[in-house]
Amino acid sequence: MLTAAENDLLTRTGPDTAMGQYFRRFWQPAALSEELPEADGPPIRLTVLGEELVAFRDSDGRVGVVDRRCPHRGADLFFGRNEECGLRCLYHGWKFDVTGRAVDLPNVPAGVRHHETVRLKAYPVREFGEIIWVYMGPEAGALPEVPQLEFGLMAADHRFVTKQLMACNWAQCMEGDLDTSHFSFLHMPAPQVPSNENPDAPADERRLKWIRKDPMPKFSILDHEVGFVVGGARATDEADEAYWRITQYSLPANGTGPSTLPGETYYGFTLVPISDESCWMYCYAWNPDRPLGDAERHKMAHEGHSIIAQTDAHYVPVRNKSNDYMIDRAVQKNRTYSGVKGLAEQDIMIQESQGPIVDRTRETLTATDAAVVRFRRTVMAAAAALADSGEEPSAPWRHQAYTIRPGSWFAAEGTPFEDVLMERFGHNRGRVA
Repeated sequence: MLTAAENDLLTRTGPDTAMGQYFRRFWQPAALSEELPEADGPPIRLTVLGEELVAFRDSDGRVGVVDRRCPHRGADLFFGRNEECGLRCLYHGWKFDVTGRAVDLPNVPAGVRHHETVRLKAYPVREFGEIIWVYMGPEAGALPEVPQLEFGLMAADHRFVTKQLMACNWAQCMEGDLDTSHFSFLHMPAPQVPSNENPDAPADERRLKWIRKDPMPKFSILDHEVGFVVGGARATDEADEAYWRITQYSLPANGTGPSTLPGETYYGFTLVPISDESCWMYCYAWNPDRPLGDAERHKMAHEGHSIIAQTDAHYVPVRNKSNDYMIDRAVQKNRTYSGVKGLAEQDIMIQESQGPIVDRTRETLTATDAAVVRFRRTVMAAAAALADSGEEPSAPWRHQAYTIRPGSWFAAEGTPFEDVLMERFGHNRGRVA
């Protein structure tokens, strides 16, 4: 349970908040590259960490992410002309390049200082892994590198990248991922159904049986350079064997799916607050061993799979709050535990049903919430240290430490977690060489 003040610290990410300043020390996904497919194409609106922005791809293919309001009279630059390596305001023709520099002020006489001093707020931009990233931190000094999440290091045919809108605060989405015990309930077949009747479940029938039978996994948590790794061990059919599901958390808001065995496809995500009551979940799937097949890619893009929801053309989940996630009570009674189609949608339903910002002063935690507690302590302590004593986080500067994997494994009962990680990944924290 948190106090009201602690809950505010965790959830508020505007520019004048401790967590907002902490998030701004890290590169943030701002849009998918596919949202700006062509040079001189239409700009798009963005809201990142409560700031209203606009993004455009200039004549040379460079992306600019800038303040949505023209510094002259505040006109909306979303309606601007994207032409000849700059975005031109429709109101009086002021034009700015991707760095925010004024390149043309046609109604300002030559020699007026405006030509040298007027700037549009613009943020540094990088494209990595088919995502447009922005850095909204301090302007002075060197910039950290974009976190080297493994999906972004893959060839394009080895990965799939998308996003989905979440109508709730970022932190409860993060906590949902770290809570592996809920898999024994929310994502299961109905209690009387012995087999796997959930086609979206990213696990075979044997693994699902073990998850269902053991709702109280034994948790182990190990810190690493940019977050921590969580292991949940469950009993199998063998008395001397444990089934491990391993999840990676990396600062400030990156998570993974825990079910991947060697050779299977990995899943991960990055959460980006839009406001305090909504966020984008950038989802990615990748397979280091093979290209993703056409059928696999089609399912992710058009039907949803694992953490990826089925979405419309605007990346809004088809099954959402407005239609009660299309819950089917007959299916709930006779086929699946939730009655909602899709593992991702089941998670979204629960996370959004907690309210736009869950009131953590009213919760009752148990031992299976260990990873949730660790997440809160980790990110809140880092944000408070920055706000209270100016202690800058080290994680943004350790971009290569983000190349980490989640996954499943079978190990002898009683095997220490570090040894399980070595067996599964060849590294005691899941780092990829």
